[in-house]
Amino acid sequence: MNLISQIKGELINNIDPEYCEGERRFFKGAIKNFGVRLPNRRKIAAKFWPEVKKFNKADLFKLAEKMFNEGYNELTTIAGSWIWRRREKFQPEDFKNFQRWVDKYFDNWVKIDDFCTHSLSYLINKYPKLATQLLTWTKSKNRWTRRAAAVTLIHPFGKEKKYLAQILKTAETLLTDTDDMVQKGYGWMLKEASKYNQPQVFAFVMKHKTKMPRTALRYAIEKLPLKLKLKAMTKD
Repeated sequence: MNLISQIKGELINNIDPEYCEGERRFFKGAIKNFGVRLPNRRKIAAKFWPEVKKFNKADLFKLAEKMFNEGYNELTTIAGSWIWRRREKFQPEDFKNFQRWVDKYFDNWVKIDDFCTHSLSYLINKYPKLATQLLTWTKSKNRWTRRAAAVTLIHPFGKEKKYLAQILKTAETLLTDTDDMVQKGYGWMLKEASKYNQPQVFAFVMKHKTKMPRTALRYAIEKLPLKLKLKAMTKD
């Protein structure tokens, strides 16, 4: 806790009042933030890393969870960056910790997207058998867990064309979700998948476009050629 207090002190010394208020206006719903810009968060994370890197993985995870529990965007960013530095040590059993953090602590899209497109994506890519567990997240009552089920698959997909079947299944399960953050999440997932499997993603969109919310649809077709975009946006 002394270390966390020191980090808070550094954050307080780097508060940008204008940025603080702008960030609070930008997010939908209440957030906890000091108002420290991302470059300065990274500098603070780097400053304390020589001390933190001495921790074993279990102790690092305990420290990170305490920081997540504080609820501040900045502390989540810093703790998440330290976990990312230890990614080579990830093991399948870490999935339980990651799932708990997603369910319990990550309460806005920045926290979800940063952690899930980095550490959680890396874990899934390293141990592909874990990926199917994400499908259960699509049924969660927690909007952020449902978003995580989609955005986690963005980077593991990559140029190796992994998880296309699960991507389409996830999108189908979340298809009519009424939460705009979830719609944007699975739309983003489809957009990234379309870079490598355009025919399959386009076919999915055409099949479901009458039910797909416009928010999700616009995200999903963003990288498609104009001709295909027009077909997707045209009512039959």
